[in-house]
Amino acid sequence: MDPCTTNPGPIDPLVLYDQEKHVSSAVWDGQERGALRCHEHTSKLGEWRLTPEQIELVERAGFGYLRKIPAISLDNPLISALVERWRKETNTFHFTVGEMTVTLQDVAYLLGLAIDGKPVIGVTHTTCNLVCERYLGRAPDSNYASGGMVKLSWLKEFFSQCPDDAPIEEIECHTRAYLLYLVGSTIFSTTTGNKVPVMYLPLFEDFEEAGKYAWGAAALAFLYRALGNASVKSQSTICGCLTLLQCWSYYHLNIGRPKLNRDPVHHHFPFVLRWKGKQSGPTTNRDVVFYRKALDSLKPTDVEWLPYKYMDSTVIPEDIRNTLFLGRSKTMLICFDKAERHLPNRCLRQYGMPQPIPENVSQWVRKSRGVDGGVDLSGKMESELSEWGDRHLNIVESDDEVDENEYMQWYLRITRKVVGRPISLSSEFQRTISGLREISYLAETFSMKGLDPEQFDSISRIMCIAQECLKDQVGSPVVASSPPAASELGKRTRGKERVRRKGSGKRRRSNDTMEGNAASEDESQFCGAFVEVDQLHLRQAEGEVDHLPLCITAGDGDPAQLYDEPDKVENMQLRDSITNEVDGSHISHVAGENDQQMVEVEMEIVPQSSQFCDATNDSEVNNAANELNHSAISDATNGVNDKQVPLETDNINESQIHDIADKVNDPQLPAVTIVNDQQAKIEEEDIIQPPCLENTEDLGDQGDNSVAA
Repeated sequence: MDPCTTNPGPIDPLVLYDQEKHVSSAVWDGQERGALRCHEHTSKLGEWRLTPEQIELVERAGFGYLRKIPAISLDNPLISALVERWRKETNTFHFTVGEMTVTLQDVAYLLGLAIDGKPVIGVTHTTCNLVCERYLGRAPDSNYASGGMVKLSWLKEFFSQCPDDAPIEEIECHTRAYLLYLVGSTIFSTTTGNKVPVMYLPLFEDFEEAGKYAWGAAALAFLYRALGNASVKSQSTICGCLTLLQCWSYYHLNIGRPKLNRDPVHHHFPFVLRWKGKQSGPTTNRDVVFYRKALDSLKPTDVEWLPYKYMDSTVIPEDIRNTLFLGRSKTMLICFDKAERHLPNRCLRQYGMPQPIPENVSQWVRKSRGVDGGVDLSGKMESELSEWGDRHLNIVESDDEVDENEYMQWYLRITRKVVGRPISLSSEFQRTISGLREISYLAETFSMKGLDPEQFDSISRIMCIAQECLKDQVGSPVVASSPPAASELGKRTRGKERVRRKGSGKRRRSNDTMEGNAASEDESQFCGAFVEVDQLHLRQAEGEVDHLPLCITAGDGDPAQLYDEPDKVENMQLRDSITNEVDGSHISHVAGENDQQMVEVEMEIVPQSSQFCDATNDSEVNNAANELNHSAISDATNGVNDKQVPLETDNINESQIHDIADKVNDPQLPAVTIVNDQQAKIEEEDIIQPPCLENTEDLGDQGDNSVAA
């Protein structure tokens, strides 16, 4: 059996220490959350009309390439399946082939944003008016602002059309509004609707200085944080630059990748532009489960470790090409209050290097900083800023002596191998129930002869645990626990018989109206509740006459017929005496065509469900009763009243009958019920029914649990 079917991992929780909170745990337990709501507000970016002066300012600020990226339709199920593989403990995707991630190098290639420069950090704000007045020339109304955020619709309404003859101050205000709209709808999109924090505005005060910030590193920090939040099973939304995430998947994974109508004649920068325009290929009927299964069965041949290797490098701007080596920097990424680790040492194959076993990642708590307005976060993130400052000193180098087989052996122990169950929960449940039934059957039929008390107790507990697990399952076997012969244990235990319903039929009570004639009070103490017996194993005692069970079976489905004949059965003294003396035992009398030949047998009944009312009509039970007539019944019962019931071996007198009743009352003897026809094979077997230790109770208090046939 594939170990993934029972334990998907991690076997060693040293790395993925937050597994219980992860969405993969919920998916494994059958709690599907569906596709995530993806927040990216790029649909109306094309409605902005920028003047040549504005375009120049946007390029100086470092967003010339991001401006060219059109709105790309998001594949929400694909993104959701990728999120199920994201682990915020390592800021990587855990695939079947190893760890992968979106790196600084990917950001530079795909978005054309700077991955080197000053960290994107500044002062937080809880109100919009003062900041917007200073940098945009006007403040939003109260219905357009909320705390330190402003609606994107307000920016578009008042700043999307800059007059051609506008003074430079107004052009700059319109350009800052566009930049705020651009980052708020792409790389810094939030889950709070179409709003963007105004804390980015001061960074656009000087466009030359704005171009010196590492906007690509900030975009990646924001995406890492969004992926980590969305990977928690309680979340249903995701934000950040999802165009970057989706196109990264298109380049690296052959899953969900659309087919282009035609191959591009030449490459365009940034490389996201490869996926713009019309695309062909099946996109319908691809839900989260489809992509999840594809990722669970991901093969090395489905992975492009170096997707940009054959791209035309001449289209990459020189300033970006000169900083690509920082894609291998093990550093801290910063975007205001968000600080995330960049760990290229965990996915060196994305740089064309062999992958060794990476060092452990120290656990860290992601704190939410800058709640108060006017707070400069630089003073609260000194260690993170220091690590970013040393980014050039922490470039991961190659080691050619690495054995990747050793890495994969380590990786399969610390990772979550699969997200979806290889076998559905329903199939797994049925297999478990089947196994429990087999365990219960083996415990019930296990011979108790020669067992010491400890072994006897172990078998009893196994059976009771299996029965407890099966008690609420429709159609599962329920075993009546009769008192075992366990004198060596020094215990006299009486098991409580549990009768469960089978199907939707209601449990019959002892005073319910029976089919045909109504049951009398005398019948209720004799017959009790009716339970269905699927299989009756009749066993003949080995030449011993321990006790005399007499069973009278009424025919034609009318169990009350015999008792409505007071003239033929004068007082039933023998029945009453035995019934009153036997505590929790079930005794009936059998009359056949030849009432002169009655063989004493001992048997154990394993009731299978509680609808014995159906079993009373069973052909096997009634075949014998059909051949009874009133005279035969009268002869048999008169023989009982005359205390002259002939046997093949001896005649039993009154004193012997009472001795037999005393033996039946002995709690060490199993309760006896016989249902026999002329053609039944009586097999020999001596099995002691172990008690259910968790549910012991005096059977004498359960008159409605007796078994009648």
